[in-house]
Amino acid sequence: MAAAERQIGCRVSLILLSFAASLLQLNIVLNPGSSSSPPADGDLLHVRAVGDNDTLHFLFCSLGAPTLLLIHTNTSLSTVKVNWTQLIDRNNSGGLEVEPKSSILYSTAIVFSRLLEYDDVNDTARPPSELFPPYELQDFSWSRLNLSDPTILLCGTPRTFTNGSLCLRLSVFETEGRGETWPRLLHTANSSQVEVWLDGMLPRAIRSRFLLELQAVGGAYPLSRVEAHRTIDDEFTPSIFKVSQWVPALNGSSDIPGFVQWKPVAYRQPHAVLEDATPCHHSDPLPQSGEKVSAASCLVRAFYSEPEAFGLNISFGLAGEPFYNSTRFLRWTALVGSGTPPIDAISLLVVSMLAVGLGVPMVLLLLGGVCVCARKRAATTAYEPIN
Repeated sequence: MAAAERQIGCRVSLILLSFAASLLQLNIVLNPGSSSSPPADGDLLHVRAVGDNDTLHFLFCSLGAPTLLLIHTNTSLSTVKVNWTQLIDRNNSGGLEVEPKSSILYSTAIVFSRLLEYDDVNDTARPPSELFPPYELQDFSWSRLNLSDPTILLCGTPRTFTNGSLCLRLSVFETEGRGETWPRLLHTANSSQVEVWLDGMLPRAIRSRFLLELQAVGGAYPLSRVEAHRTIDDEFTPSIFKVSQWVPALNGSSDIPGFVQWKPVAYRQPHAVLEDATPCHHSDPLPQSGEKVSAASCLVRAFYSEPEAFGLNISFGLAGEPFYNSTRFLRWTALVGSGTPPIDAISLLVVSMLAVGLGVPMVLLLLGGVCVCARKRAATTAYEPIN
């Protein structure tokens, strides 16, 4: 009875309105198809968003390195089947399957693989060739997934000590909107948001800076390049005029099947103000060993038989910026979604400011021209012609 109540308590059904104005039904299930007791080493969360003609599956797993898997299918009847014995065993693929398999349009897995640290002795914010031994996130001691509709929280600590934690919060959305906290990324019902924060971790040097290593695993369309898009509007993310998008290389095609999107900024306090913002940079995506990524992530091993992976690092801070030790807190946010990444339109506030900034000088110039012409006309008609 307790197991049945737990399973029922983990099921949440919502009716969503997508950006295309079609109805979606969102179901959230923790450890689908598991036995009466949950897995000892972690959890698997399945979010199923059903549309009229397609389905989005978001799977978030803490078995091994934290992993978010997105699967887009071309039918509203697709389901996910989990073989828990194979999933936990990690020796071969097939622990997680989508039925029907032929319905899969696109899939990608984002693996939060390692936390890197270095001593920035010269305050250059450039990682040296020699770093501290990395924190392998697959070796962290992770909490159980904490569901608080519509967010899921996961926190972990290194097994070697308990000072501080690394947390990930996954959010799914009912409709198009923005995050409540900076950087207030624009999202749709086709995307989920992941916030990553480092809280109270004891640095190994006074001038420590950190990097977060991400691995993107895909089938036919792996995420292999990062695009930077500029904007003149920083209304929702003050002082930041750029957005970065990790997308597949499609050889000229304009249709993007999936993406990871972020603003190049992190925050040094949980409740951020402008003074707490710190820039972040990314390295170029480089091919990775699919076998190595599979060994770190239970979900990747279960779903992909021949994974193709690319990896990059997100580095936090610039030369002259405060070091991690100043607040012992860092928070970074990204979107993972299907289809074309959401793009901010120029807001009404910016349009109004441009109208005032450009319109007022034009009106003054026009009025000045009229006044000059009027004075010249008055001056020429004030004298009688000389005979």
